[in-house]
Amino acid sequence: METIHTPVQDLSKVHTLVSDLFRMPQTPKDWEPYKLTEEQVNFFHENGYLSNIKLLTDEQIEVLRSELTEIVDPKHPGNHLFYEFHSNESSDPNAVLFHALGAWRITPGFHDVLWNPAFVMAASQLLGGSVRFWHDQLFYKPAKHGGVVAWHQDYSYWTRTTPMAHLTCWTGLDDADTQNGCMYYIPGSHRWNLLNMPELAGDMNGIQRFLSEEQKAQFKPIPVEMKKGYGSFHHPLLVHGSYENKTDRPRRAFVINVFKDGVISNSNEEMLAGVPPIPKGSKMEGDFFPLLYQAE
Repeated sequence: METIHTPVQDLSKVHTLVSDLFRMPQTPKDWEPYKLTEEQVNFFHENGYLSNIKLLTDEQIEVLRSELTEIVDPKHPGNHLFYEFHSNESSDPNAVLFHALGAWRITPGFHDVLWNPAFVMAASQLLGGSVRFWHDQLFYKPAKHGGVVAWHQDYSYWTRTTPMAHLTCWTGLDDADTQNGCMYYIPGSHRWNLLNMPELAGDMNGIQRFLSEEQKAQFKPIPVEMKKGYGSFHHPLLVHGSYENKTDRPRRAFVINVFKDGVISNSNEEMLAGVPPIPKGSKMEGDFFPLLYQAE
């Protein structure tokens, strides 16, 4: 029996919560439990990342898992709202990497998680100001043959915006460890220059040919193992990647990319597929780049 889908509203037009999955704090005191410590902020600036920050409850994880199961189907009625949709970004059918951008436009949970108070407070502290949305990503490595995400720097994909005042947050919907493809970071690599951009789902070590001898000597990966519902933040120049999933468990995750309010367009081309261009030199704002948190 064929499933009958109802039309999907484009949630990019809505810049407030559309569900009861999260509750926004109403007073400064209400925000206090979500604040990072001074030690955590200092660790981020020294190393280029901060991991194991609890961002989701088990109930919130289940809602997002359920939504992900629905929208990985290319026949989902909201599929046309994705900026990008790759059932397998890898060229190898035996190394599947599902990767999509734009889930926030399609389902209530992936829309509202942008305003998750635990996320926006930490992001504001690490950016040092108000937080504006850039774009989201879904990453799904199926059991047994989930593909790699090659070593890369996020800002190499974002030079169409300037200055570099960006931040990435990766959150797991499954426990992530070295066996099922957790993230790896190169501590301190956020102080390197912007490197050439390798193929995202290609040769894991493709970035090596762009490194200096000094950088190769500093290339000491550390695994970021985390329980489901925990997130890690990293600097836009931090080199990071993840290996294949060798287990019988899935490795599902989503990424929220943001920047400090005030970043401007550095291109007259469209920022994301189907999004009206923002003229070069103009502030990044509008329906597709909402303000998530206004710093005091």
